[in-house]
Amino acid sequence: MSDRMSIGDAARHLGLEPDTLRYYERKGIVPTPTKDSAGHRVYTETQLHLLEVLLHLKSTGMPLVKIAAFTRLVASDPDGVPERLDLLRDHREQVIQEIESWQHSMRVINRKIEDYNQRLGGHGPQ
Repeated sequence: MSDRMSIGDAARHLGLEPDTLRYYERKGIVPTPTKDSAGHRVYTETQLHLLEVLLHLKSTGMPLVKIAAFTRLVASDPDGVPERLDLLRDHREQVIQEIESWQHSMRVINRKIEDYNQRLGGHGPQ
């Protein structure tokens, strides 16, 4: 990765569409990137790292409102770790609960598959 990326390159790197990045920016979910002399968005490695973190928060179910709050905390005080740490710890607890719920669901699904396989005399799809 180069030191600076256009919005298209950054979006590809993150697995998003440029319009999605623009939308998140307008909503305050992600910080506004720096702009070059022509007014085009330019993403630095540090900004991309933050975007990756924010996308992981989103993919693990953190509401966009809380992601925006995290982004505001980063922007208002880059060294203000305690508030961000609290947000992340709270979210981690939610993720742990979700994982436990999914694991329970997986056990139920596996039992049903096993039950149906036995009904088919063990000849059905695994």
